[in-house]
Amino acid sequence: MPQAPTDYTPDSFKVLLKKLVQTPNDFTPEDCALCFRHLCVQGASDAQAGAFLTALTLSGLEASAEIVAACAAVLREHAVQVKDIAPTPGEHKHGEWDYRDSDKEGDGYTGTVDIVGTGGDGWDTYNVSTTAAVVVAGSGVRVSKHGSKAATSTSGSADLLMSLDCRLSFPVDQLPTFLPASPFLFLFAPHYHPSLAHIAPIRRQLNFRTIFNDALGRGEAGAGDTFAEVLKLLGVERALVVCGKEGLDEVSIAGETWTWWLENGKITRGSIHPTTDFGLPTHPLSSVRGSTPDLNALTFNSVISGTTTPPAHLSSPASPDSPSLDAIRDYVLINAAALLHVSGRAKDWKHGVAIARESIESGGAKTAFEGFRDASKMAMGEQVDVMVVEDDGGVAAKNGFVKSWLKARRNGTGTETPQGDEV
Repeated sequence: MPQAPTDYTPDSFKVLLKKLVQTPNDFTPEDCALCFRHLCVQGASDAQAGAFLTALTLSGLEASAEIVAACAAVLREHAVQVKDIAPTPGEHKHGEWDYRDSDKEGDGYTGTVDIVGTGGDGWDTYNVSTTAAVVVAGSGVRVSKHGSKAATSTSGSADLLMSLDCRLSFPVDQLPTFLPASPFLFLFAPHYHPSLAHIAPIRRQLNFRTIFNDALGRGEAGAGDTFAEVLKLLGVERALVVCGKEGLDEVSIAGETWTWWLENGKITRGSIHPTTDFGLPTHPLSSVRGSTPDLNALTFNSVISGTTTPPAHLSSPASPDSPSLDAIRDYVLINAAALLHVSGRAKDWKHGVAIARESIESGGAKTAFEGFRDASKMAMGEQVDVMVVEDDGGVAAKNGFVKSWLKARRNGTGTETPQGDEV
């Protein structure tokens, strides 16, 4: 039987910490879970918390799938629960997002997906997972992205979205209003893990990877097997764990990426390459380097708007001192394609690239982002000017992704329908 919260004290934590430091081989997943329960109820001092995270890293136990899964299970116990946020299948009201195309029978997975890198891989690349998430949402796949502010990089996902005029502190009871407005939803980690708010400053002061990064994935190939096994132990239905061979925690645009595909309880190891598997050119990682949140926001708007004119802080082509819009766009496409394939929306990697391009070129990605931004403001009680458009084959207010308009637009511009993406 679990101890009562009043029993989680610095004195009881001291015993566990001593065991970890002096006899790490005897430190069990149950011990680690108990340590995390102490952390969640502030039953350890800041010094003890820092010592625990450091000792766990140095012990090598963070490479144990059972250890990481035990910690993740405790975090789930103490997290704010998110339920019943998806619109009713088949229902579509004027001014809401039309999911009928993406929810076709046989189209694959129709739940929600997430895409996230841990940061801390040392490359400080552009916010590719956040942008890719919006691009995927623009195709009608529901993306509930979990993220936070930067811990070791210049710009985290939350930093970028706040620079884009989004609100992230909306009440949890407002969540059901989001997915009818947009397939993109952002869950700001501190609001859903309030029990760990006091740990964030400690992690920043340590400034090295800890088991918290393991719980999200890492830019090290050795952690791929661990992370895939953790997801399996936690009952995840389908997942793709990736590690760029440069030590990147995203799908690399520079070269090969190691992969661990989890489906039906089976883990399959492999690798993917930008050109061979996605049909995209390679770019050096220096060409997809990130910047401040405000400058990354300019890049974000350029990518989802489909413009070919780069903002002033990017070069065309890339130079040693300046990333390029073309390289960052391809970086977004390759990661969006991976998520589309995992979601079941795309039959393979190249089909994922085609759908991601269509999301950008059709305006779907921009529409998905604006829907989330406006919904986040309204959830905070702010007044938002919403354009009212009749259902005339255009993009409906707030903002239905109307396939007849996309088909007409493709016919008018000569753009072909991506293979398998029926309209």
